[in-house]
Amino acid sequence: MTEVPVSSSSSVSSSSGPLANPGRKTFLKVDAKFPFCKGCGHHHITRALNEALIKLDLNPEHVNIVSDIGCVGLIDALFDKPHTFHTTHGRSTAFAAGIEIADSVLADSALKNIVIIGDGGAMIGLLHLVNAAQLNVDVTVVLYNNFLFGMTGGQNSSFSPLEFVTATTPKGNIIPPIDIITLLEGANAGFLARKTATDVDLEDTIAQAIAHPGFALVEVLELCTEYAVRGNTIRGNKLAEIYPGKVLELGVVRKDADRVAFGEVYRTKFPAQQSMKTSAAITPRYENSIEGKMGIVIAGTAGERVQSSAYMLVESAVLSGANATQKNDNPITQGSGFSLSEVVLSRNEIFYTGIDVPDVVIAVSEDGVKELTGQGVFQRTAAHSLIIVDESVNIPKCPGRILREPLRRRYLPSGAAFAGVLKAMKVTGVLPMLAFQDIAARQKRAAELLSIIEHVVGGN
Repeated sequence: MTEVPVSSSSSVSSSSGPLANPGRKTFLKVDAKFPFCKGCGHHHITRALNEALIKLDLNPEHVNIVSDIGCVGLIDALFDKPHTFHTTHGRSTAFAAGIEIADSVLADSALKNIVIIGDGGAMIGLLHLVNAAQLNVDVTVVLYNNFLFGMTGGQNSSFSPLEFVTATTPKGNIIPPIDIITLLEGANAGFLARKTATDVDLEDTIAQAIAHPGFALVEVLELCTEYAVRGNTIRGNKLAEIYPGKVLELGVVRKDADRVAFGEVYRTKFPAQQSMKTSAAITPRYENSIEGKMGIVIAGTAGERVQSSAYMLVESAVLSGANATQKNDNPITQGSGFSLSEVVLSRNEIFYTGIDVPDVVIAVSEDGVKELTGQGVFQRTAAHSLIIVDESVNIPKCPGRILREPLRRRYLPSGAAFAGVLKAMKVTGVLPMLAFQDIAARQKRAAELLSIIEHVVGGN
């Protein structure tokens, strides 16, 4: 948390930043500029979230804020010390659940994962919310519900009340809305609450939700001042009556402290899995010669073991004491078209897994070359780049050292990618071949792979 000099003011300014009272600890950046429209409830909810974190006195290094798309997705940039993770639309709960499960099963379960999501994202990712509630993962969801899509023009969402006027329902919504609290009650959610953005005790409710040991959701009702106020007569102090003919229950609606969080249930049910923390790990046995960070792009045809060859490169790097990441890409058809892997090797921790300028490009088929060309990979090579291509394909003119090899003819399509990887490692000298031999010997096709290694090592 950040601590700044004491000020006599106790007010909070929504235009100049979150803290006009900079004598208190805060999880927000002291000079943060709130990007929301004047009067938007996002100001109040975000400040309440900050106050809840302060109230709980959490270590900011143990807080992870997972944000969704939309106006709510602008919030993570306002926080200072906590981890933040910006996700795709509707998927924030799924990402947070995955992070929490990994932390609770494989680590010390110290991380508090908080999802901030709008009603649009909650609609798109509804099943993720249901599954997280069913699992009872220790994730807190703060749902900023302004009953429409505020960032993209004020369209109605599945949370829009009947007769609600939006850009896409100018004569009033005719589709009954989802009641997220009732729905998640049916999914056995442990903690459910509904508040309005201007409730003075909102921070207390959010703090209760974060402290709850299991899945928790706080739905916070607000109105989009840009799109919802026009055409609708309901106002902030009447938000509990926004559903015609129904008064919504505010406050803590459900609290089940007896239900055990998923991580604890899993550890109890499968105690033997805890040994996987060390037994399944690769213990380095060799040395690497990587200088800084190295980006390697491998491309070929689906079904020709491009990605598994890249994975053996990653395993060999880890066996040689390096850090490594792998990102795969292929068409939705899976079994046809291109297959591509991006591998980053480094002596140090890898924070950015993108490859701006590839150090090595390996292209073993026409499908692979076509995809690399479409993604502009050849245009991003530099004079130092090593480019290994099969003799049967043509590539665009590009800078770098180009080696044409009979990969498909000599090692068959199924072995071309692996042979290309080995050739690159032999030329660059960054990883020892003994590491590849160790990894290859563990594979089902060990004889084939070891034969390729022997041939590449012994060849020119």
